[in-house]
Amino acid sequence: MISLNASGIATAILTGSLKNRWAFHRASSASSGNRSVKEGIKMNQVMSGMYRIAEWLMKLAYLNLLWLLFTLAGAVVFGLFPATTALFGVIRKLIMGNEEYSLTKTFWLLFKKEFGRSSRLGIIVLVIGYLLYFDVRFLREAEGLLSFLYYPVLVVSFGFILTLFYVFPILVHYEASIRQSVKNAFWLMILHPVSTILMMSGMMTLFFLLVSVPGLIPFFSVSGPAFLLTWAALLAFAKAEDKQKISA
Repeated sequence: MISLNASGIATAILTGSLKNRWAFHRASSASSGNRSVKEGIKMNQVMSGMYRIAEWLMKLAYLNLLWLLFTLAGAVVFGLFPATTALFGVIRKLIMGNEEYSLTKTFWLLFKKEFGRSSRLGIIVLVIGYLLYFDVRFLREAEGLLSFLYYPVLVVSFGFILTLFYVFPILVHYEASIRQSVKNAFWLMILHPVSTILMMSGMMTLFFLLVSVPGLIPFFSVSGPAFLLTWAALLAFAKAEDKQKISA
C-alpha cells in the first residue's frame, strides 16, 4: 500500500513537472514571438526611414542637375535667378508633402511663371551685392576717417546675406511684390533668430561637407542649401502666421 502511494506521488510529481515545463516553454515561445514581432517592426521602421532618406537624396540630386541645365539654357545671366526660384518652389512643394507630380514639369512651369519677377530680383541683388563688395574692399584699405566705416558696412553686408536667405522662400511661398518680399525677408531675419541661426549653422556645416567631399558638389551644391533654407524659412513662416492669428 505504501509502495502504491509512493508510486502515485512520484507520478503526480513527474506529471506536474512536465506540465510546468510545457507551460514555461509556451510562455517562453510566446515571449520570444512577441520580441521577434517588435524587432521586426523596428527593422521595418528603420528600413522605411532609410528608404525615405535615399528617396529625398535622389530627388535633391536630380533637382540640382535640373537647376544647372536651366541655368545654362538661359546663358547663366538670364537663367540663374529663374532657375533658382524654380528650385526653391519645387523643394517647398516637397517639404509640404505635395509629392504627386513630375519634378521636371513643375520645375519648367515655375521657371516660366517666375522668369520676369525673379530676373528683376536678380538685377537688384547683383547691383546691391556688387556695391557692398566694392565698399568692403575699398574701406578695408582706406585710412583716416573712412576706415571707421569698414565695420558698419561689413555688418550691413552680413545682414544683406542673411536677408537673402529668406528672399527666395518668401518669393515662392507668398504672392507678394519684390519690394514686399525683400522687406518681409529682412524682418523675418531679425524677428526669428532661431530660424536664422539654423540657416547659418546649416549652411556652414553643408559648406564644410561639400569641401570635404567634392564629389557631392555636382549633386547637392545648390539643392542642398535650397532645402535647408526652405525648411528653416517655413518654420519662421508658421510661427509668424500663428502670431498673426493670436493677435487677430
